[in-house]
Amino acid sequence: MGVPEVMRAVRIAEHGGPEVLETAEVPVPAPKAGEVLVRVSAVALNNTDLWTREGAYGRPGDPEALSGWRGPLDFPRIQGADVAGRVVAAGSGADEGLVGRRVVVDPAIYDAEGPDANPVGLMGSERDGGYAEYVTAPSERVHDVTESPLTDDQLATLPTAYGTALGMIERGRLKAGETVLVSGASGGVGIALIQIARARGARVLAISSGSKIDAVREAGAHDILDRARDIAGQIRDAAPEGIDVALDVVAGDLVAEGLPSLREGGRWVVAGALGGYGVTFDVRRLYLHNAQVIGSAMHTPAHFGLLMDLARRAEIQPVVAAAFPLDQAARAQEELARRLHVGKIVLRPRERSASGAGS
Repeated sequence: MGVPEVMRAVRIAEHGGPEVLETAEVPVPAPKAGEVLVRVSAVALNNTDLWTREGAYGRPGDPEALSGWRGPLDFPRIQGADVAGRVVAAGSGADEGLVGRRVVVDPAIYDAEGPDANPVGLMGSERDGGYAEYVTAPSERVHDVTESPLTDDQLATLPTAYGTALGMIERGRLKAGETVLVSGASGGVGIALIQIARARGARVLAISSGSKIDAVREAGAHDILDRARDIAGQIRDAAPEGIDVALDVVAGDLVAEGLPSLREGGRWVVAGALGGYGVTFDVRRLYLHNAQVIGSAMHTPAHFGLLMDLARRAEIQPVVAAAFPLDQAARAQEELARRLHVGKIVLRPRERSASGAGS
């Protein structure tokens, strides 16, 4: 099947609420030198989609400034970082062996070459993303997962959530036999953290509540802490010797409450601020116990390679909460913002809604 000249895409022309998401007919992008063209099968939603749309990231020295992931956006911008699909064309110098292969795209834009480069941009923010029928990506960021038994929906959930989780675990140097605390345990990153930490042989304490507790336990958590109750007291009850590593996407008051629970040489890894970005804690609990607070933004190329190995062997089982056609992207983002689901929400750009809206 040939590549059409136009495609459907969902993009934003300004920051705002779900109403700024618009479905449009746009030209199919041509792969530049070193790039491939991917026909998108599924694209997963992330909190970064909401915050990029809202401009909620702030800037150094101006935390209230409207900004994308790493600065002002170039509008219009097609959202969507997490793409699974099939390569249909290759630009000059790109790996033509990828054409026809089922792939997952590493959405990070890195600051350097090499396996330990830092992400400084993100597909769907600093370049157009996968809320579309087609997307381009650098050939070296496209990973062949043709043989993976995971579905396209499951594969699409991996890049940001599982990549962020694996980056946190690697930077936190989590080892078998250690005790780990996972916040935001029912979210996409939280479920990923539980699954990967459990696979590494760690004992997992997960913070959750209400109807989501069973799903969090099913993901592999050994103990569930109720976020509506005294967290520090529950940690003491569940792990009297303390925790070795905290994997935290909530921050806010949780840092002050939980930091004293770290064992000597413990590591508190932060990769989100769902509970607020203003944090106050007793710094004596840091230096007197040789503890570390570590920031973790996504993953390195080496981390992503490890993740793709896990995907090929299906050693992780992503949870897909719901799937929507592309033209219901606004509804899907609203569902994500309500945080009533467990796992990940995906869009299927090849599907159309029953009403044909946006087609």
